[in-house]
Amino acid sequence: MLAARFAEVVLPHLSDALSLARWLTGNASDAEDVVQEACLKAHAGIAGFAGGNPRAWLLTIVRNASYTWLARNRPRGVVAVGDLADLDDVSPPPDNSDSPEAALIAKANSAAIEAAIARLPEAFRETLVLRDINGLSYREIAAMLGVPQGTVMSRLARARGLLMTELGGRP
Repeated sequence: MLAARFAEVVLPHLSDALSLARWLTGNASDAEDVVQEACLKAHAGIAGFAGGNPRAWLLTIVRNASYTWLARNRPRGVVAVGDLADLDDVSPPPDNSDSPEAALIAKANSAAIEAAIARLPEAFRETLVLRDINGLSYREIAAMLGVPQGTVMSRLARARGLLMTELGGRP
């Protein structure tokens, strides 16, 4: 019974969990460790899941597991900006540009965006990833982070502004 509930509640959202953990830890292998730990915690607590949004529930567990893992495994001064191996996984260029140069530009743009997001202050990065990458609502993010919705909106606006400034757009 618990295994079926776990499969219904947790498994459909594993890719989102891995994505969030990757953004918070800075690389894929650490993210896998975090998601494994989060899944163990989710399995142990699945009986207590009272309904609601299972994705937000799981991502809250992943967020907490990420910060616990980071506190145990990384000194505070270490800032990870991602795996270079991730650049190999960039999707092919759009149909209108199939030249090797266009593919290289697409990889460089993706790497620049990922690096800029990784350099954001933690609270801004976390809010941006939860909203713009994981697609959570302001209400869900506010509940997850334990802050008012206005704070979520403010952090998101500041994060987007910092990204635009760093990537050469208008502030």
